Amino acid sequence: MPNTFAYLMLMIWPLVCLGLFRAMPPERAVIWSILGGYLILPPLAEFNLPLVPSMNKFSIASLSAFALALFYLQHRVPLWPRYWPARILMLGFVLGAIPTVLTNTEPVIYRIMTENGPIDFETLRIPGLRLRDMGSFMSNQLIVLAPFLLGRFYLASETGMRELLVALMIAGLIYSVPALLEVRISPQLNTWIYGFFQHSFEQMMRDGGFRAIVFLPHGLWVALFFVSTIVAAATLTRNAPAETRHKFLLATAYLCIVLYANKSMASMIYALALLPVIFLASTRQMILLACSFGVLAVFYPVLRQAGMIPLDAILAQAEAINPDRAHSLQFRLDNENELLERAREKWLFGWGGWGRNLVHDAETGEILTIPDGRWIITFGAFGWFGYISEMGLLAMPLILLFWYSRKAAGRTLSPFAAALALILGITMVDMLLNDTLVPFVWLIAGAALGYAERLRYDDSPELSSQQQKRTRAMMPPVLGSPPAKEGKRTVL
Repeated sequence: MPNTFAYLMLMIWPLVCLGLFRAMPPERAVIWSILGGYLILPPLAEFNLPLVPSMNKFSIASLSAFALALFYLQHRVPLWPRYWPARILMLGFVLGAIPTVLTNTEPVIYRIMTENGPIDFETLRIPGLRLRDMGSFMSNQLIVLAPFLLGRFYLASETGMRELLVALMIAGLIYSVPALLEVRISPQLNTWIYGFFQHSFEQMMRDGGFRAIVFLPHGLWVALFFVSTIVAAATLTRNAPAETRHKFLLATAYLCIVLYANKSMASMIYALALLPVIFLASTRQMILLACSFGVLAVFYPVLRQAGMIPLDAILAQAEAINPDRAHSLQFRLDNENELLERAREKWLFGWGGWGRNLVHDAETGEILTIPDGRWIITFGAFGWFGYISEMGLLAMPLILLFWYSRKAAGRTLSPFAAALALILGITMVDMLLNDTLVPFVWLIAGAALGYAERLRYDDSPELSSQQQKRTRAMMPPVLGSPPAKEGKRTVL
């Protein structure tokens, strides 16, 4: 159970975000409010308030950043994308809760069965959804979209996208210290600081040692985060001036060592696949690869049910590399098969929340299935409608970047946009295995969508001159530095 300090950290994070917005340009403040909350705040701890979604590390960081952008900086963050398919997907993402609730008002009841029919004894009753659940679901979806909207508004420029990559690299270098400490002494930091361990300790044991979990939901989240930092550092290496390139190269190599120490096979495969692409491929080729990842993730359920995903071959290859990992993968696939059968009963709008989409034992009521991948969680809870809305909204920036990059003949495409696209695409692939969709991923998706819109409409999403003046007036002067010139902003 989380201790008092864990809840105190959640309560003071809005004040931390306020300090960031007072001390930093808007781009950096938005990035560090969301990324810092993800990396530092306690997992699982939350405030359960009536009629609203739970306030946890994800929602508090997202809401704090969005509220400060609106009320402190007084920026009108646009809610609507400029591309109409993205608008439709956003509407489906938010309003999809309505048909889900309306088609799940009946309770789910489990009874003991005999040859003569069911005994009049209920082992489990999961209540039906009510109209107030509709408001809670929709509020949660709006909170989830807050980083997406902030990324589209603040980070769609060359400066904003570079800030994202620099922040990822710096965060990776800093986070490597507690991560390597936990690899050496075992995962203990969350227990020492926040008073509880957030997952199964056995799953943090690998190959006679440990992998880090720090303050994230699982060690796999830590490994995927380091994949993102490696992509960021490698991109900055390729695009750095010759005199500073060696520093970024050293950071890339060091982060690769940290990832290897965390003992996650899938993440190591991601990094090995992406590093040659970043150093050797063109910007358009990187965007094409990222788009391929996104399309694969969107159509994965269809491809799997059609038998077009070579699961047996993948399992055989995993068996040859590591039998334990092959057993883990087989367990995931078996669970997905059972959850898919459950989801087919309400394939259009899903089962909703409260575990209605899970498979339970009829005699004991015990949960028999563990949903690991984000895709099967969304598909079971919100059906095809919710799945296409969520995965389509994430894939839309990748598709638009690819489409408009083909039309931008003779125009230089940002390598930073290609790097963000790769991070987003590989995360969508990982979401087929794990529930790794976090606010920072939505922030990246928003930045990528904003840049794609910039390509489409041939304009810049930079803040207006009036907004820039208001923002600079609120920022305190930096000691020892000359006053900032109009239209200039320091870039790390």
